[in-house]
Amino acid sequence: MRKKILAAIMVTAAILATAGCAGNSASNYPNKPVTVVCPFAAGGGNDTIVRALVDCAKDKFPKGIAVENRTGSGGTVGMSYGQNAKADGYTVTNIAVELVTLPNAGTGGDVYYDKWTPIMSPNYSCSVITVRADSPYQTLDDLLKASKEKDLQAGNSGVGAIWHLANVALEQAADTKFVHVPFEGGAPMITSLLGGHIDFISCSYAEVYPHVQSGDFRVLAALNDTRMEEAPDIPTAKELGYDVSIGAWRGLGVPKDTPDEVVKYLEDAFMEAAKSEKFTEFMNNAMYPIVIKNSEEFGKQIAAENTMYKELIEKMDLAN
Repeated sequence: MRKKILAAIMVTAAILATAGCAGNSASNYPNKPVTVVCPFAAGGGNDTIVRALVDCAKDKFPKGIAVENRTGSGGTVGMSYGQNAKADGYTVTNIAVELVTLPNAGTGGDVYYDKWTPIMSPNYSCSVITVRADSPYQTLDDLLKASKEKDLQAGNSGVGAIWHLANVALEQAADTKFVHVPFEGGAPMITSLLGGHIDFISCSYAEVYPHVQSGDFRVLAALNDTRMEEAPDIPTAKELGYDVSIGAWRGLGVPKDTPDEVVKYLEDAFMEAAKSEKFTEFMNNAMYPIVIKNSEEFGKQIAAENTMYKELIEKMDLAN
């Protein structure tokens, strides 16, 4: 009799254990709060876009979803944290173009693009060269001519990060040299330019737009193939004789072993959010171009740009 009772207890325990596991399985995702890691400083382009996207997707996460900034080393600190998080979908990371620039520049640490499953991407922004409104440099030619006569300080979002590469690409196209000054993201770089501590910066138009509107900044050129739809009066560097086109994409990713059903849930939730009227209105008002790519499209873009930036950085002689 005792053996039968023990057997029954063991069977019951096994059933309960199985049920407990099922309660935490991918099929019940999400059943606890989700954290979205932003590897850049609050107030910059990545942070601004990911917070708006998360806000538009929050109804899909009944237990809560919040953005957490983990900055450092041009984005590698936050991306490394997200890359090595448990592959269960409860840590999502804002992955950016630095995912393929920093490793190829030898500053990526353990971060590498093939350790991720991309979720989606809502944006691509070209670089713009920006000065203070009271700068003596009225045109891109003025700035580049001056850079050949004296040391001009060029702000960027970290060594090997995209805005650093934009400045390096420009100095190569113009056969000149800048003094490169790194910051932990777009916001502190812009603050430094506002204070007059550096001569110019490279970043997305949306990041400087409020200061252009207030009269504090002036944009000299866009590093793009064509003029920006959101600012058609700004000339491209190519028009001015400098063959440079470079910019940043922002998106979301999870560790590569994350279950397919969790990836699909996240993709559907954030694709819906990116196409929402609320997100569209935010992006348009903030001057961020909307370029939406799903998981498959985003993955192909990342792989292709890894190859492209590998070749570009080798030509720039930045790789360690």
